[in-house]
Amino acid sequence: MSDFAFPPPAPPSVAVAATDKRFPVHRIYCVGLNYADHVREMGNDPQRAPPIFFTKPADAVVANGAAVPYPPRTADFHHEIELVVAIGRGGRDIPEARALEHVFGYAAGNDLTRRDLQHAAKQRGQPWDAAKGFDCSAPIAAIRPAALGQVSRGRIWLSVNGELRQESDLSQMLWDASHIIAELSTLYLLTPGDLIFTGTPAGVGPVKPGDRLEGGIEGLEVLRNTIVPADRVPA
Repeated sequence: MSDFAFPPPAPPSVAVAATDKRFPVHRIYCVGLNYADHVREMGNDPQRAPPIFFTKPADAVVANGAAVPYPPRTADFHHEIELVVAIGRGGRDIPEARALEHVFGYAAGNDLTRRDLQHAAKQRGQPWDAAKGFDCSAPIAAIRPAALGQVSRGRIWLSVNGELRQESDLSQMLWDASHIIAELSTLYLLTPGDLIFTGTPAGVGPVKPGDRLEGGIEGLEVLRNTIVPADRVPA
């Protein structure tokens, strides 16, 4: 007999590239304002606006190739292509010089955002939870193990219906993966299974039902998802 009041859902997980293994997701952390061009795009000064941290629920992950339902309560739904760092070894107060020892692998991810709700929250000094941490807000491609090489530079891009919207290089991040991991570990105990979305370059913009999104990072699996009306996805 189970001790649970009802059967628990299956734990969220992400594919591991070139294997039949799954990466179990513990938490999803995200970094805001981590490319100077995007900081300016959002109307801020990159010299005065250091990256900030926020979270998404673990079950917000969406598999590569899966449909993404257009979320409720928004009329300005945006894409944000990002490098995702998957943590394979936990720790607190991790030295920056040893931070990459904690990385399991890397993937391309999309930090989907209800931009109108985010703008409203900023104006009121409120949290971003409703703007960032909603259902199906974290599409992610298969994770490439770090054993195949660390990822610190290379093209990052996203297109909508074949039209290029975002393009930059990972070397343009204000905080690199080592710095992010070290800083984040002073705020939280990092745990195997954590995912860190590391921020997006300029070019973010709206998407609508029917749009086909493709985004990639040099050397990693390309992320492909289609936006569909909410009633097209089973509850």
